[in-house]
Amino acid sequence: MADFCSEDGVSRSISETPPNHYTLIIQSLSLLKKNNIEKYPSPYFEAGGYKWKLVFHPNGNKNKNKAGKHVSVYLMMAKATSLAPAGWEVHAVFRLFLLDQNNDNDLVLQDTSTEKGRRFHAMKVEWGFDRFMSQEAFNNPENGYIVDDTCVLGAEVYVCQEKFRGRGDCLSMVKDPISYKHAWQIDKFSALIADCEDSKTFMEGEHKWYNHSLPLLKLSNSKM
Repeated sequence: MADFCSEDGVSRSISETPPNHYTLIIQSLSLLKKNNIEKYPSPYFEAGGYKWKLVFHPNGNKNKNKAGKHVSVYLMMAKATSLAPAGWEVHAVFRLFLLDQNNDNDLVLQDTSTEKGRRFHAMKVEWGFDRFMSQEAFNNPENGYIVDDTCVLGAEVYVCQEKFRGRGDCLSMVKDPISYKHAWQIDKFSALIADCEDSKTFMEGEHKWYNHSLPLLKLSNSKM
């Protein structure tokens, strides 16, 4: 692997060997743009004991102003919500690949801004490159990144640290809560002999509920 450019904490190099962990072939690439598909998340793959996805933005990540007229590519931890209750986080070093089909080698981008790798956890599941490559260079047929309307991406992911952050909780507030009312008529309430009575289940807000009632205890005639 030969380095030829390193700036802004991103190393760019050429590799003669394909990625070790995952290869994604995207066919009919032009249809993504034609159908205004802003991003394509790949099926998940496993590396380092975790599940990951590649996320490809053919027109750049619209949520990142600095993406501009670039292609954006990210590594996303799949099913990261399983880490949240346990308070775990994962540090991983990763490299993302783009195949030059003319020369049968890969352009490789790696984040070199931190030696410990990027930290993935329930609140931050995605890292990558807003400006992976300019769209002009990506679409230039002489560069070999798109051949027969097909491009080939890849990834290598190396987990270097797993860390327990301690327990955490999440508070979620509903801005405009919907109010529901349900009436339950209890016939012959005074004649109830069971310790409690439950209503039939009813649906409100896509959830099932039921009312729970404790009959009033009859007062004893005996004096205290």
